[in-house]
Amino acid sequence: MDQVPGTPFGVVYLDVPPVTSGLAVGALVAGIASILVALLVICFGVAFATNGGAWASGAFAVLGVLAGVAAVVAGLLARRQIRRPAPPPAVLFTGRGLAVAGISCGAAGALLSLLGLGLALLISLA
Repeated sequence: MDQVPGTPFGVVYLDVPPVTSGLAVGALVAGIASILVALLVICFGVAFATNGGAWASGAFAVLGVLAGVAAVVAGLLARRQIRRPAPPPAVLFTGRGLAVAGISCGAAGALLSLLGLGLALLISLA
């Protein structure tokens, strides 16, 4: 316990437990959603290639890429939030693994969405 200069009183810091970063959890959820939407892109593009599946695939590809980019941005912000040093009364954030997983899933989902759209266009043009 540190004494405040000029007084006989001491300063007490309450121990605040670490909190999982909400940005990290959001990044992981958005990354998983991006992968699931990418699977829809591939399914619509392959199964309904002759019946306008490329249009449906393109619509879902936009959603998959947006969710993937959102996951990557949220994951990077979460990593910055977790790395930031906190003085004793402030809240310490955890969840670095969740943030990295969100970045990875988001990037993979966006890439799979674009590849699925390309596959749908290739099948519909052939």
